[in-house]
Amino acid sequence: MSSAYKGEDLFGSGPHRFAVGPAGLAIRSKSSVTGSPTDTGTLPLSDLEPEVTVTGRLVASSESALLTLREAIADLAVLSAGAGTLEDEHGREFDDMWLIEYAEADRVDRGRVWSIGYVARFRNFEDV
Repeated sequence: MSSAYKGEDLFGSGPHRFAVGPAGLAIRSKSSVTGSPTDTGTLPLSDLEPEVTVTGRLVASSESALLTLREAIADLAVLSAGAGTLEDEHGREFDDMWLIEYAEADRVDRGRVWSIGYVARFRNFEDV
């Protein structure tokens, strides 16, 4: 099984892994919400937004092929791209995920193949 976002195999060119963020409640101190330093305790604000991080390496046989892979992911990290289903390598699906950040490593590695490391963060704003 391969991973995909919006039905596209964005990460399959090289090794990658999925990490699911914490589940729980977003909380704040009462004083930070009310502005009064005498208010003690903690307030639950909402559920944490589900987040998945994909860390990996894009690998291609040429510089132009690597650029195509890089642009395919970067083009989806914009508001107008909207949300989609993110599927990990085991077939687990995360619905309504937004690609909120795509960051590449500081260099392209060249050898038998061209490659670059990356981190892509996805968040579901709908479940909150």
